[in-house]
Amino acid sequence: MPDTHLAARPIATTLQILRRDGRPASFDPGKISRAMTKAFLAVEGASAAASHRIHEVVGELTEQVVAALTRHGTQTLHIEDIQDQVELALMRNGHHKVARAYVLYREERKRERAAAAQAAAQVPAAPVLHVRAADGTLRPLDEAALAALVGEACAGLGDVTPEPVLAEARRNLYDGISEEELAQAPILAARTLIEQEPNYAYVSARLLLAVARREATQFVQGRAAQSQAEMTAAYPEYFVAYVAKGVEVQLLNPELARFDLKRLGAALKPERDLQFQYLGFQTLYDRYLLHSEGTRFEMPQAFFMRVAMGLALNEIDREDRAIEFYNLLSSFDFMCSTPTLFNSGTRHSQLSSCFLTSVPDDLDGIFAAIKDNAMLSKFSGGIGNSWTRVRGLGAHIRGTNGQSQGVVPFLKVANDTAIAVNQGGKRKGAVCAYLETWHIDVEEFLDLRKNTGDDRRRTHDMNTANWVPDLFMQRVEQDGEWTLFSPDETPDLHDLYGIAFKEAYERYEAKARAGELKVHKTVRAVDLWRRMLTMLFETGHPWMTFKDPCNLRSPQRHAGVVHSSNLCTEITLNTSDSEVAVCNLGSINLGQHVTEKGLDRERLARTIRTAMRMLDNVIDVNFYTIPQARRSNLRHRPIGMGLMGFQDALHALRLPLASDEAVRFADESMEVISYYAIEASVELAAERGAYASFEGSLWSQGIVPVDSIRFVSEARGEALDQSATLDWEGLRERVKTVGMRNSNTMAIAPTATISNIVGATQSIEPTFRNLYVKANMSGDFTVVNPSLVRDLKARGLWDQVMVSDLKYYDGSLGPIDRIPDDLKALYATAFEVDPSWLVEAAARRQKWIDQAQSLNLYLANPNGRKLDQLYRLAWKRGLKTTYYLRTQSATHVEKSTLRKSDGKLNAVKLEPMPAPAPVAPQVCSLDDPTCEACQ
Repeated sequence: MPDTHLAARPIATTLQILRRDGRPASFDPGKISRAMTKAFLAVEGASAAASHRIHEVVGELTEQVVAALTRHGTQTLHIEDIQDQVELALMRNGHHKVARAYVLYREERKRERAAAAQAAAQVPAAPVLHVRAADGTLRPLDEAALAALVGEACAGLGDVTPEPVLAEARRNLYDGISEEELAQAPILAARTLIEQEPNYAYVSARLLLAVARREATQFVQGRAAQSQAEMTAAYPEYFVAYVAKGVEVQLLNPELARFDLKRLGAALKPERDLQFQYLGFQTLYDRYLLHSEGTRFEMPQAFFMRVAMGLALNEIDREDRAIEFYNLLSSFDFMCSTPTLFNSGTRHSQLSSCFLTSVPDDLDGIFAAIKDNAMLSKFSGGIGNSWTRVRGLGAHIRGTNGQSQGVVPFLKVANDTAIAVNQGGKRKGAVCAYLETWHIDVEEFLDLRKNTGDDRRRTHDMNTANWVPDLFMQRVEQDGEWTLFSPDETPDLHDLYGIAFKEAYERYEAKARAGELKVHKTVRAVDLWRRMLTMLFETGHPWMTFKDPCNLRSPQRHAGVVHSSNLCTEITLNTSDSEVAVCNLGSINLGQHVTEKGLDRERLARTIRTAMRMLDNVIDVNFYTIPQARRSNLRHRPIGMGLMGFQDALHALRLPLASDEAVRFADESMEVISYYAIEASVELAAERGAYASFEGSLWSQGIVPVDSIRFVSEARGEALDQSATLDWEGLRERVKTVGMRNSNTMAIAPTATISNIVGATQSIEPTFRNLYVKANMSGDFTVVNPSLVRDLKARGLWDQVMVSDLKYYDGSLGPIDRIPDDLKALYATAFEVDPSWLVEAAARRQKWIDQAQSLNLYLANPNGRKLDQLYRLAWKRGLKTTYYLRTQSATHVEKSTLRKSDGKLNAVKLEPMPAPAPVAPQVCSLDDPTCEACQ
């Protein structure tokens, strides 16, 4: 903080000070600045405006004090002399209140015990406060019960105590306070302390758990459990009553009541209720736990068991499997995707995450596709549509002898449908439209998210993505021409890729030059590429996804074509008029599968084996809203095993993200996941049979994902990395002879909400900031990097000034001189890391994955050259897709603190990027409450 201002000023290094006990010490101007900072914070607080002003003022004052002390060349100073100069500097600059606080500090320390005793004798007895019940009756506040509640919440946690929580909570109590407000008071009090000590996030969660506990047990059993100890004993009995109540209120599948509920209740682990952090449990409480008429009656361990039971419905030994699934979920080693958590074990078990469709080129087909979007969205599905087949602007309409208005008006209808039919009232409907780069309407498609122009040809709420052929990228590299066509005249281009696409495309170019095609346009490839990048920079859309590697490496090349990815760009499955692709997702918490020595492969293998079985079960118990989705899912049985907590794993291993070691770890960890995921699918095939379309697939030829890279290399004429460390030969043979249960096994999804629940970093994301406020549908939450705090504590650097510094510098360590360089490298935030490191790590992962990954890219100061280099690198490294481009604006941060607030804060986040330029772009917040992908 102010130390930064002093760095450029020479200081007499031989100057010494004498302490009050006469011992000498070296002179450190940083101590002066920190002492004054504390005085300012004590008087003015740590608001945004105050923090900024304090930072500037303290730097100037410190320089004045140092100048005064060194003016006469004195080599030894008494500490009292230094404090006198500090007081003079404060007074001369008009900071009278701060000066008074600074001077009184020494006297207050001397008189501390006597003053405390005297104050205790003089303070009158606190007035008796009353609590108002729901029926209006008053009862005295039970101070002992409040203290016991907070004490229980703090038990077993390091560096937290009940006293500050109780003190802050009491400040907000008043006579006649309602029971609901009383329950919230200690939660809000604990929240204010999270920025000082991350373990208060667990205290806050446990206090909210007490609210949930009383609410659930009162509704289910007619009596409220008052403590965690009481709930621990009552959990088995509560669970049996909970299932009965859930069936009674028609929320749970009646089949759940046929399980051996006493056995399952006895298998619950109540202590796992205590492992939530506040953000995770508040999210779970608000959005996932079942409720009836606003009353939540599902406790966390009942929630996990309900999900597990729903996934074990068709198992022969379903109690054993339900317990196995429950133990995996409740341990936070793995988590299913949000639709599975929402709906498993309920009466409408739509458990799948992603749906992909290809829209045909006729009115019946177009509006049928829009209806399908509505039905899929109703039950929490995220949707990716390929619109490439729809004829372009100016194309001939045979039935009316008129001209087409192109694809854009239909996209507007799809956009409005997504808004009208949200996801069961739980989150906003979300659709992503894909268009191939040769489509005649691609230039209008690029403008869909602009805030200027004809609003009837804009889709402000729908995501868009470019489906880019390799041939286009090669023309960009060569600075060649590119021809746009209408698909009614070039119908086979949609289904072709690789060399076959190149040959057909060049034939159509020749036809266009010969005048044999009515609708076409020739542009310079580089100009179109630059416009694509410009729109990505200005509006955040369309995303860049690459058609050829998605198809060339698809295990299901024999069964169809990948025409698009999904909403979050990690799914690459075939679509056709008769099949809507469906994928079922879940994510490994990688941070829980590493030790200081590296990957815990044995634990990872156990996790993957159970998780793959759970995801395969989703396919059979799933509720399908449209027949094309059911047909596709049962025939191909694709699943998407992903991961979260990659940054947590790097922190545990002490590996900076921007390092060759981190790239190697991305390679190593994904190879192990790939190996065990494929092995688990083979084991399921041995037990249950291979998926129906297995014959003819790459799997049936013994070709695993890392082998399929050669198809991209051959088509491009450039070698891509295929290095491996495990013994794949034996597994290849088993895949070939036994078969695979699932056509696709891996995909890395964003995981924003489920990573919040388990307290992990999101997906493969770098650390956003080390201290910030996050906003989502459940409110605003202080987020502090606990690994960083542990390291700073170990080095004696964690104090109130450090908190103020982190706020001022937006969670970045770079400008803070006190922090050693090794910690700055280890905890570098997303916008401090060169994005090429993210691409290189993603490329290492991609070679092991049979689908794709939701890869966000971060640029602190983007420009055309950087964007061009970054996205060309992504293509050259063989990535199948990219996701959001995240950039910073000059006003991206709300510096805020929970201190002296009511808990309703402005969020520190990246807002959806405004347009038009030159406003600095800000693309999709990391946890946007309106973004399906983030939720």
